[in-house]
Amino acid sequence: MFANLMQQTKKIIQEKYLKNDSGNTTANPIAIEATDEQLDEKTHELKDQIYDIIRTIKDPEKPATLEDLSVVYENGVEVINQRNLKLYTVRIEFNPTVPHCSLATLIGLSIRIKVIRSILENVKLDIYIKEGAHTTEEEINKQINDKERVAAAMENPSLRDVVEKCIKEEE
Repeated sequence: MFANLMQQTKKIIQEKYLKNDSGNTTANPIAIEATDEQLDEKTHELKDQIYDIIRTIKDPEKPATLEDLSVVYENGVEVINQRNLKLYTVRIEFNPTVPHCSLATLIGLSIRIKVIRSILENVKLDIYIKEGAHTTEEEINKQINDKERVAAAMENPSLRDVVEKCIKEEE
């Protein structure tokens, strides 16, 4: 349900704001004739945009951002332009503060939700704990990359409230 809602929202935004010169809606704002240099620049811009989005997420326990705690870092964001599929593969690596962090899943969920809500580009989003940084990293990686588990988690009102508090922008 949540995934469908997000797809519908993206479609509405694309239809409203991403029209080409002839008035037709385009799912990809980059022209097919774009040069490799233009595509590489767009990929770099998207990487910077995603890092700016995730660095302000607040830690669920501490009064600090994930960037302040070095949980997220600029070189932990990788963007690959899958030109043949007309989408970007975005891989975000994060590093919990301790190897047994009980909130690592919640941090990963917060990253996923904020990125999905914030970008218009067609992306395949993969979020991972830094290799060797958590005792149950494999299990957590599965949870935060499973659309059904993410949707089920966001249907839980108390969990949704915690995520919303973590991703809320300061005014």
